[in-house]
Amino acid sequence: MWGRNVYDSISKFLQFQLTVNVVAVIVAFTGACITQDSPLKAVQMLWVNLIMDTFASLALATEPPTETLLLRKPYGRNKPLISRTMMKNILGHAVYQLTLIFTLLFVGEKMFEIDSGRNAPLHSPPSEHYTIIFNTFVMMQLFNEINARKIHGERNVFDGIFRNPIFCTIVLGTFAIQIVIVQFGGKPFSCSPLQLDQWMWCIFIGLGELVWGQVIATIPTSRLKFLKEAGRLTQKEEIPEEELNEDVEEIDHAERELRRGQILWFRGLNRIQTQIRVVKAFRSSLYEGLEKPESRTSIHNFMAHPEFRIEDSQPHIPLIDDTDLEDDAALKQNSSPPSSLNKNNSAIDSGINLTTDTSKSATSSSPGSPIHSLETSL
Repeated sequence: MWGRNVYDSISKFLQFQLTVNVVAVIVAFTGACITQDSPLKAVQMLWVNLIMDTFASLALATEPPTETLLLRKPYGRNKPLISRTMMKNILGHAVYQLTLIFTLLFVGEKMFEIDSGRNAPLHSPPSEHYTIIFNTFVMMQLFNEINARKIHGERNVFDGIFRNPIFCTIVLGTFAIQIVIVQFGGKPFSCSPLQLDQWMWCIFIGLGELVWGQVIATIPTSRLKFLKEAGRLTQKEEIPEEELNEDVEEIDHAERELRRGQILWFRGLNRIQTQIRVVKAFRSSLYEGLEKPESRTSIHNFMAHPEFRIEDSQPHIPLIDDTDLEDDAALKQNSSPPSSLNKNNSAIDSGINLTTDTSKSATSSSPGSPIHSLETSL
């Protein structure tokens, strides 16, 4: 309920603000092009911006949620923020406001029998003509703010208005400030004091916004063909709305949660498999040089060199101890010349305890031989 209320509050503010922006921009631009002077002055536009930005956001965004929000269907995923009903309200109220403002701009002096404010000198005092236009414009925005409370074509725009004291305070406070600006603003606000009958006409035109809102609500949105594509995404293939609704009804929340759980399960399984492969690769790299002797040696290596013979079948890692030291001392006293080294040292690398013949003993254990270096390293 709160989520839907926030969404509707944003839509209400957009509907009101876009209406004010469209009217203010067209009036300022067209009036400046035709009469060489904008009907809405700079300070007046600042006041209008303050109404439609700060005050309107506080008034429309503080609407409390109601139980009626749960009676309608939720918004679709691809539904635009500005719906076709909102677009109809924006254009409809903009047409009403522009029609009356331009009527007051060009024939207002004849209606109220006052001096015309068009083509006035540069530093002339504020005219009643342009003050009526400014005051009427503000009154229409105040009553249109009440229309903006409903964005789905509801007719009763006063429903629950007194449950929001902030909205009532802002509307009444804005009306009071507008009276002070018009009656006592003077030259800073480019306003001239108005009479009571002129005030009544301004309020009456502003009240016409509520009546015009009922007329707009009577017009069915489906007949406005030019609003059919308003706010929708441009896609290559448009899916009918009935098919989208059928897809939404077929997939319930439990099935969505089940699919999410399956996806998470497969992701976790893939991560575990990846970690296992990494651990295996790391272990194989560590034990690459510590393979079994059978995989590093061959019987042909031993048969090709008869000077090597296997003393025992138990693998033994030679270490330097007292016996090795005595053998080294005995080898130093031996004066026989060193013979050629054995090129096939795979049996020695693998850790098999080998002994040599008497004629080869000096060569295999000489201090400068690879065998001695291997024993020293181990």
